[in-house]
Amino acid sequence: MKKEKIKIAILDVLAVILTILIFIIPFYFLIINSFKNAEEALFLNIDLPITFNIVENYKEVLGTNNGILIRAFQNSLLLTFFSVIGVLIISAMAGFVLQRRKDKFSGLWNFMILFGLMAPPAIVPTIWVLKALNIYKTLFSMILIEICLRFPFSVLLYKGFIKTIPKELDEAAILEGCGPLRLFFQIIFPLLKPINITIIVVNSLRIYNDFMNPLYFFPGARNITVQLTLFQFITEIKSQWNLLFASVVLISIPPLILYIFLNKRIMSGMTAGSLKG
Repeated sequence: MKKEKIKIAILDVLAVILTILIFIIPFYFLIINSFKNAEEALFLNIDLPITFNIVENYKEVLGTNNGILIRAFQNSLLLTFFSVIGVLIISAMAGFVLQRRKDKFSGLWNFMILFGLMAPPAIVPTIWVLKALNIYKTLFSMILIEICLRFPFSVLLYKGFIKTIPKELDEAAILEGCGPLRLFFQIIFPLLKPINITIIVVNSLRIYNDFMNPLYFFPGARNITVQLTLFQFITEIKSQWNLLFASVVLISIPPLILYIFLNKRIMSGMTAGSLKG
């Protein structure tokens, strides 16, 4: 028993050390360099700054290009919010139907879901379709694209979780006079809370951090998102690493807060949606 406890203690220490090396030190590096002036930040070290330029650096970043970072925050938050809501509702309904209904087309639907998970997005044809619908470069089209891209993975998680809900619950609700929509939204959907939280957090992080899709499908100065601002800052700010690090810190705050507060629920939802499935 003592040897096992020693091994566990050693593993815990190693885990803490790896966490510090992989996560804490890089984040500390970003923060401490965002507090420096341009000359000190050029050394790219973890030394404390001689003079703290916290207010000046962050104020300059927020004011760059007439407050482009603030506009990017607005676009990213709106895109993330509405996309996640769409993924949540549509994927949950699809997962429920695919899990409960068994017919000759079930295999085809499941194959299409898996194919959507593996197939890369077709950029040029998608742009053609968006232009034909006259919604190219709009927030609405970008929301639809994000929903489509996150749909397959979310459906698989919902299917695995809904499998653990007894079918007898559906039958009892139908006998009580519940229609399909009422059955889903009043009976089934409230039971999906663990996996809903996982879907919300995982997709929020992926959509908020998405760089390639807004670059192709949501171009334009007014349509910029937070990840695209980093690309612009690299070319415009040039050697002012303190300002670049300050922008990275600001952009990292929303997903960091979301992950810190909901980390345990993410893992429990992922486990429930995969192992029980």
